[in-house]
Amino acid sequence: MSNTFGRVFRFTTWGESHGPAIGAVVDGCPAGLPLGEADIQRELDRRRPGQSRVTTQRQEEDRAEILSGVFEGHTTGTPISVLIRNKDADPSKYEPLRELYRPGHADFTYMAKWGRRDHRGGGRSSARESAGRVAAGAIAKKLLALQGVSIVGFVSRIGEVAWEGEAFDPAVIESNPVRCPDPATAQRMEEAILAARKAGDSVGGVVTVVAAGVPAGWGEPYYARLDADLASAMMGIHAVKGVEIGAGFRAAGMRGSRHNDPFDYVGGRVTPRTNNAGGILGGISSGAPIVVRFAVKPTSSILIEQETVSVSGERRTVKVEGRHDPCVAPRAVPIGEAMMAVVLADHWRLSLGSRVD
Repeated sequence: MSNTFGRVFRFTTWGESHGPAIGAVVDGCPAGLPLGEADIQRELDRRRPGQSRVTTQRQEEDRAEILSGVFEGHTTGTPISVLIRNKDADPSKYEPLRELYRPGHADFTYMAKWGRRDHRGGGRSSARESAGRVAAGAIAKKLLALQGVSIVGFVSRIGEVAWEGEAFDPAVIESNPVRCPDPATAQRMEEAILAARKAGDSVGGVVTVVAAGVPAGWGEPYYARLDADLASAMMGIHAVKGVEIGAGFRAAGMRGSRHNDPFDYVGGRVTPRTNNAGGILGGISSGAPIVVRFAVKPTSSILIEQETVSVSGERRTVKVEGRHDPCVAPRAVPIGEAMMAVVLADHWRLSLGSRVD
């Protein structure tokens, strides 16, 4: 399995949903970065389960323990190992699913590849793995802050309820359970999620992640393109089924005269006047904000009875009980931010050898 992401700044996650613990090992972080468990905990608290009525009710503290790579409050340049113990695992709900393939899950494909699977909450395929990514992203965010880079994510769509971009207040994002920057839209989004939960169903959504302060010149023109790496990072998040950068799929309906971003010279530097390119041209950052959106599918675990087959091929029905998010979009926000941060930290480190002047 490929459990490692990144080239110079990279991380490896490990652990299963209902195992004793999960975690990450981050390598390539330079020495001297001020770092403590509180820095990582701040981001993990945003991702952890049991936050509100619109998330899973599994109660996990997701308490970060740094086991290596930090001494006297600073990174040492060696691998940083982060441990997160599972304290509210309850595999009993999954015992009836031992011999069944759940629709929308990786049960069948894991079995097809390895001939065995961990049926307890999906094991390694569970979104619980993403806690390790968020831990790695917390370190990357601190590193990027030294370069003046900031990252903010928010939910821009839940089901048929979309944020139209008219009202945007960054301070509002973390004040509502759906992480939408507009309070009125957030209320309608929450209602849509609760309606799906009441019906025993689930609903999908869209998350937008924006990185500001990224200088022009990060990225490579071909097989290490910044946009390609960002697309891979976001597409690798659990439940993601679509990624776009800048105007994205809307570009297909635009003419070049409208899509092209005219250049200005402001404050001693070249600056795109608009940002249909999403901050990336030719695989390299342009200095404009990097804007990425990704779509998450409706949560596969639902209480509605569905048709399936057993491991032996018998036709069966299945109803997935347990504690699941009726919509994963709100908790995917810190995960998207983390993956953006890891990619940018990696490309910053790669760019250090691009020129000698």
